[in-house]
Amino acid sequence: MSLWQDFNAGIVKENPVLRIMIGLCPVLAVSTNAINALGMSLAVAFVLIGSNLVVAAIRKIIPDQIRIPIFIIIISTFVTVCDYIMQAYFPALYTSLGVFVPLIVVNCIILGRAEAFAYKNPVLNSVLDGVGMSLGFTLALVSIGMIREFLGMGAVFGHQLINPAATALLMILPPGAFLTIGFLMAGLNKLENKVQ
Repeated sequence: MSLWQDFNAGIVKENPVLRIMIGLCPVLAVSTNAINALGMSLAVAFVLIGSNLVVAAIRKIIPDQIRIPIFIIIISTFVTVCDYIMQAYFPALYTSLGVFVPLIVVNCIILGRAEAFAYKNPVLNSVLDGVGMSLGFTLALVSIGMIREFLGMGAVFGHQLINPAATALLMILPPGAFLTIGFLMAGLNKLENKVQ
């Protein structure tokens, strides 16, 4: 696979949220508004790119029998750094995201990319895979957050655009996340079928 394919795969073709449907727990929980969605996306990107880089760099010295615990240690180190940075510099966002920042350790996207890609590929390919997957996750999560915030509260990124009385409260509740994901997946499928 070329470097471009490694980078590009996670954006649409293997989008973690809209194609592979992994890592949905934080997507459903924090996508009630665009600011939370962007904050979680940046945290996941930091952990995913960093862990892919380290796993790929040391892949030849990791014993096969204990690779998963080593991946978890690497991932949890990046999550801890991210957790402390958010707590120190972005306390409101940290409070808003709550337990979902520490839960990045067990996010299927991170562990899955370490196992399926970074452990088998060189550093540059793995970093580009991490960047592409992060972009795909960010595009999906921020889109979901913007749609839910607009339809559920009449705002986007906290800026009130329409009267909140004209909104559907359902959209900021968990069913709204499922509906939004479903409509985005349908739209992506329709767009893909037109292109082919």
